[in-house]
Amino acid sequence: MHTLTVIGLGAGDFEQLQMGVYKKLKAATQLFVRTVDHPVLNALSEEGLQFASFDTVYEKHGTFQPVYEEIAEKLIEATVIADVMYAVPGHPLVAEQTVQLLIAAADEGKVNLVIEGGQSFLDPIFGALKIDPIEGFQLLDGTSFSMNDINMRQHVLIAQVYDTFSASEVKLTLMEKYDDEYPVTVVTAAGSSQEKLVTVPLYELDQSVEVNNLTTVYVPPVKSQEEALRDWTTFREIIATLRGPDGCPWDQQQTHESLKKYLLEEAHEYLAAVDAEDDFAMIEELGDVLLQVFLHAQIGEDQGYFSLEDVLASISEKMIRRHPHVFGDVSIENAEGVIANWEAIKAEEKGIREKPLLDEEYRASSSLQTAYNYQKRAAKVGFDWPDVNGAWDKFAEEWQEFRIEVTKGSNTTRLDEFGDVLFTLVNLARFYKLSPEEAMLHANEKFARRFGYVEEKVKASGKPFTEYTLEQLDAFWDEAKQLERK
Repeated sequence: MHTLTVIGLGAGDFEQLQMGVYKKLKAATQLFVRTVDHPVLNALSEEGLQFASFDTVYEKHGTFQPVYEEIAEKLIEATVIADVMYAVPGHPLVAEQTVQLLIAAADEGKVNLVIEGGQSFLDPIFGALKIDPIEGFQLLDGTSFSMNDINMRQHVLIAQVYDTFSASEVKLTLMEKYDDEYPVTVVTAAGSSQEKLVTVPLYELDQSVEVNNLTTVYVPPVKSQEEALRDWTTFREIIATLRGPDGCPWDQQQTHESLKKYLLEEAHEYLAAVDAEDDFAMIEELGDVLLQVFLHAQIGEDQGYFSLEDVLASISEKMIRRHPHVFGDVSIENAEGVIANWEAIKAEEKGIREKPLLDEEYRASSSLQTAYNYQKRAAKVGFDWPDVNGAWDKFAEEWQEFRIEVTKGSNTTRLDEFGDVLFTLVNLARFYKLSPEEAMLHANEKFARRFGYVEEKVKASGKPFTEYTLEQLDAFWDEAKQLERK
């Protein structure tokens, strides 16, 4: 097996090329370059240096990854015959995917790999922008990064921005976190005689700036919380500040117990927004739910018991563990199989149950949800009607018993039988895959909306409620129903 030597052409033009690199390039017997589109190669070509490029490989594929893989394969094949030198822009170990593939191949014993030096584009970039990397910076790949990779409080450098299309993709990704007017700087040929810096608003990144394979996009760190409202760190800092020594007296006094009612309230308001199919309201109400989650996590951190990271780690680990058909090698064909596998994993996690089956199903905040949970748990062990007809028969039986107690019974027996009626209604909801809690929320909201219309009509008349008959008020109610149907 012959040797494959990888060497860097540097980030600038021929005048910036290191002497040691120049000598090794001149001495190479078989030289490959990833692309001829580099100022150093123009000068070396004029000196008579012979080399072969992989530019034609780029033309064969629609995405970069197969390009890099084919280049690596061809280089490995070439080493079967003789020693090979492979020259790449910048430094071999900085933003060079083909080299990473070659390193992986070398680890598997497929190639004898030597990596030589070369100046990366980072040093001239730092010089051109006059920034100190010790302040914290990120180097991202413009062809594959996502908004989740961005740290808005650091200097962000985005390489691999080759053309208008890649610049457009980078722009759209950045706009998911930054304001459209946020200033970004396009740096081209840093450190060379052709160095050029152009600062534009983010929305113009792919419109008014020329980009090429020597282009790097620079995004400066945010200077205020207002510029980073889409960043999770900002919201966490806001909550910590509210709970801190100089924060809000109300937030400082809250406990897990005092916040329980607010979490329920915000969850119900979000469900109402879903029922209304109001996207803007959903955004607002989900934010209110998220506020409760962050407040509880901050209280846990303040008390030294747990942090937001513990919450994230717990749910992330659970999702991975309970979805082996996604993150593992388990094969599941449909949603029913997913549910069955989920329950099997839960049972395995908890081991042999020593507590009664219903112990963990009680919900102090909702008797409807508790009834639903009890019935669902009992059904899983076979304590259930074979079909919905049994549930309907049971409802009819309990309804008749309640009517008898209304006529002949005491308040205590009426209460007991009415509870049985509600319980059978919850069971019917379960058979039809309806949430009784959600149904009740919907009914309450509908009543409030229609009664609000009745109240408006009464106020508009200038008369009090007492001057209206039930039939007249009911007519207003029917009007509200008709308006909703329209």
